Amino acid sequence: MASATDMGRVREHNEDALACDAWAGIAVLADGMGGYAAGEVASGVAAAQIAADLARVKSDYPRIDPRDLAQALRDAVLRANHQIYRIAHRDARYAGMGTTLVAAALTGSVAVLAHAGDSRVYLMRQRRLAQLTRDHSLLQEQIDMGLVRAGDPAAHAVRNLVTRALGVDPTMEPEIASHPLLPGDLLLLCSDGLSDMLDDARIEALLNEYSGAAEAAARRLVHEANLAGGRDNISVILVQFNHAL
Repeated sequence: MASATDMGRVREHNEDALACDAWAGIAVLADGMGGYAAGEVASGVAAAQIAADLARVKSDYPRIDPRDLAQALRDAVLRANHQIYRIAHRDARYAGMGTTLVAAALTGSVAVLAHAGDSRVYLMRQRRLAQLTRDHSLLQEQIDMGLVRAGDPAAHAVRNLVTRALGVDPTMEPEIASHPLLPGDLLLLCSDGLSDMLDDARIEALLNEYSGAAEAAARRLVHEANLAGGRDNISVILVQFNHAL
């Protein structure tokens, strides 16, 4: 695994949080929201707690079935959601805070994914990039209804309005999915600070340029997003899959 995060060129601090455990096959990326200090509290709680919960499960059950891992991942996300919600309602400093989330947990040759919001997971296979998650956002809903196109000027006004996030709704449900992996596959987890700045074709080209060099690829993706404007915090995690865990 390789990761990189940066404040970007506009924001005054970084509200993204990452947690990576290559031994356990766990990667978590959270993009906090809610104003100064609050957003980074929400993302920090989500990344740390979900990664710790899953690491304990993987330690107790190294060959866990993907269906059981999916349930464990859902449970971990729900616990983090309730914890963030409680903090936000008990302390006025954190009122209204929340965080988007993408998480990947590997078992055997399967990646179990959880996501809420507009952070994303992509799969790079045989030099081609495919988005595995679908944004929980007002923009995506309008695109699905045919009201706007992704590049339309009208899309800009609703680009960052998410319809699902941790810490906002105690009944929030993460979207859970499982994907079989092949040797050589690469998973990319990213915040919208990357995907808003670079289109999929550019991300694919950069990953191909740095094939086999995950650390350099992660740094280059962040660098290119900053060159494109860096309007938000930028975070990426790359997970190179070579053999079954």
